[in-house]
Amino acid sequence: MSKTIRSEYTEHAIETEALTKCYGRKLALRNLGLRVTRGGVHALVGSNGAGKSTLFRILLGMLGPSHGHSRVLGVDSTELDPDTRGRIGLVTEEHTLPGWMSVRSLMALQRDMYRRWCRGTFDEVLGHFNVLPEQKVKQLSRGERAGVSLALALAQRPELLILDEPTLGLDVVAKQAVLESLLFAGERDDCTIVYCSHQMDEIERLADHLMILEAGELVCRSSPEELWRRVSCWTLAGFAEAVAFNAIPGLLSWRTVDDREEVVVLDQDDSFGQCLRGLGAADVHRRPIGFDRAVNAYLSRNHTSPSQPRN
Repeated sequence: MSKTIRSEYTEHAIETEALTKCYGRKLALRNLGLRVTRGGVHALVGSNGAGKSTLFRILLGMLGPSHGHSRVLGVDSTELDPDTRGRIGLVTEEHTLPGWMSVRSLMALQRDMYRRWCRGTFDEVLGHFNVLPEQKVKQLSRGERAGVSLALALAQRPELLILDEPTLGLDVVAKQAVLESLLFAGERDDCTIVYCSHQMDEIERLADHLMILEAGELVCRSSPEELWRRVSCWTLAGFAEAVAFNAIPGLLSWRTVDDREEVVVLDQDDSFGQCLRGLGAADVHRRPIGFDRAVNAYLSRNHTSPSQPRN
């Protein structure tokens, strides 16, 4: 793939091809092929060390790849020009802002830097938080700084907004305000949001699309609802201890709860109960499973070789 800058409109906000990053002997990203279509909220989920932060740094031109290429809004990530950078918003968990500045001064600075700046959007988002324009950043709580960071980012009217754990460490009220602001932003057709979080309740509420990274590879690509439907939970009694884990098809997790075994499995229908009985189980029942438990079970499963992503 050529690295020549091409800034024409593409249907993808993010594209990577064979993207690989090594830190010495450690492989952070492995031949990652990723396509994020424009519009909607795309959740990026993975365990610690899955490669999410490395991916963001490469996409934003902060870090070069060891191999492969990535494009953001049609432009190679290693050659992002000021105009393209102005079309990208970023909010991280640190919410780092200059403490000596007032909220009003920050707004004025941002307004002069971005040609698509929208005061109405800034006021709309900031209205979810208890922040006054004359307050200094150093006077704000963590949740209030998060609100200002998000208001500044959304007021840019970015074509791509990257959110890396934006609610980490926030109280319930501040977290709710962030989510309400993002629901407002998600209604705009011209903004693509990539949302990275370990909070599955947020993913369930916000995301239109779900991407799971594991050991630097894309192992799942679907809607949140589709992955949820693929995971089921079963309780049983009398399971022989000699039964090997690999005898249970699609096993994601197995635990003992109140003298009963509980197994969570992938891609099994109602006939799975008969399979368990054939392995010696008795009193088999299928139980509801929450979205957060389903995703966490998927993330915690052991892989000898990551599977191909499912569309």
